[in-house]
Amino acid sequence: MAEPFEVRWEGVLPGTPEQVWDAITVHAEGWVWKVEYEPRVGGAERGLTPQGGSVTVWEPPKRFVTRAEGSEPGETSEGFNQLSFVLVPHPEGTHVHYVHNSVLTENYDVELDACRRHTEFYHHSLAEYVRYFGGREAAYVSVDGPESSAKGGMSAVRAALGLSGDVAAGQRVRLTPAGLDPIDGVVDYSTDAFLGVRTADALYRVYGRDAWGYPVGVAHHLFADGVDQAMQQEAWQRWLTGVFEEKVAG
Repeated sequence: MAEPFEVRWEGVLPGTPEQVWDAITVHAEGWVWKVEYEPRVGGAERGLTPQGGSVTVWEPPKRFVTRAEGSEPGETSEGFNQLSFVLVPHPEGTHVHYVHNSVLTENYDVELDACRRHTEFYHHSLAEYVRYFGGREAAYVSVDGPESSAKGGMSAVRAALGLSGDVAAGQRVRLTPAGLDPIDGVVDYSTDAFLGVRTADALYRVYGRDAWGYPVGVAHHLFADGVDQAMQQEAWQRWLTGVFEEKVAG
């Protein structure tokens, strides 16, 4: 049985409402993943949900709502997914009021906790994008670990990156993923389930979804000119798979 839920987030982000609006509706690949919206009421949403949705409110740079019905293409059900953003000028930037309404069909408490904590991390990444990379295009790389990473995956990935378990936001670090170039940056987010590292030309993200019984994943937003997205995707998949092959072998 589908149970509705609502997740809210609000806070002040750096940048003008126009800059935040651009990040949400045009450059989502720079902080969450690739999503496209036709810029009008009734315009198509592509990428946010598997079945696609439509824009129901388009009032730049003040209010934006997108909604998808059902859970699979062509399916009619009680499922839906709706995101709403309200942007208001603030002395320190833009106050954002966000509401996510949808339904969950199983493991309600676990999935709701995951949604809330992902929401916090995504909006932190949105702030990082607006502050440091606003308006820039990103090459987006996202890979998932094997099923074995659903248990102890986050700690294994942290260790494979050369990080201690108590690394904190604000700390300068060098990531050392085997087979890839070292990465020098600053930790911008660190919890038991999420890690964010910002460099001069990238946002590196680790999603410790093993906290909810799912495989761990990495998702990076690469802003340097000339990035070969396909090559980076392959390299990070090879690295992440290798982390858990070594763990099993060990």
